[in-house]
Amino acid sequence: MADNKDFFTNFGFKKVPFKEKAKLVKDVFDGVASNYDIMNDAMSLGIHRIWKKEFVKMIMQNSPKTLLDVGGGTADISLEFIEHGGHKAYVVDINENMLIQGKDKALNRGYVSSLDFICANAEELPFKDNSMDAYATAFCIRNVSDIQKALNEAYRVLKPNTKFFCLEFSHVENAAVSKVYDAWSFKAIPQIGKHIAKNEDAYQYLVESIRKFPNQEDFADMIRTAGFKSVGYKNLSFGIACIHYAEKI
Repeated sequence: MADNKDFFTNFGFKKVPFKEKAKLVKDVFDGVASNYDIMNDAMSLGIHRIWKKEFVKMIMQNSPKTLLDVGGGTADISLEFIEHGGHKAYVVDINENMLIQGKDKALNRGYVSSLDFICANAEELPFKDNSMDAYATAFCIRNVSDIQKALNEAYRVLKPNTKFFCLEFSHVENAAVSKVYDAWSFKAIPQIGKHIAKNEDAYQYLVESIRKFPNQEDFADMIRTAGFKSVGYKNLSFGIACIHYAEKI
């Protein structure tokens, strides 16, 4: 019989049953969807925009025509992809409220026909094997119940000789930067969430979820386990965020 710990996963610093995490995460984003973009600017001091531009720049190096944007609710990555020459983006998110925000943004920018919005789980993607030119996920994968399963799904849906990209918060190695970052994360971000999004708990979870996410090398090993080759990563802002990339041969 499996150990009880095998049936639990992290929800921030708490341990919760695997089957409950998806709903808990959905509830978090239900509560912040309407203020999500404003909060990203406030808690990162706008730096997330620079990270996302660098992320899309890397995605576009092989000029993919289609992009699967997983956890892409408010469509920042997909819109940037289309604006830089992409033809079609599929925005997948488990949270319908986040997708509504993305649809509104696409409508305002005149890109509705270039984006498809699909409510689905990163662990069970509704796409055929070997069907996508590129896979991207930004600030999503740490929220899924089974990270390895999500990575396996990424490998499944990508065409051979295409690439996987993941932008995620990561681990800061510089001690001085880490000290400042921890103070900002644990003291400032939940309070910003309280005043702007009216949801302190959601941003307390966000901070905790970052600390529970595997470090750069451990996550790279998970990507390799999914079958990817040429696995690498690029730290951003001293490792506060990190772009992971890999190839399906």
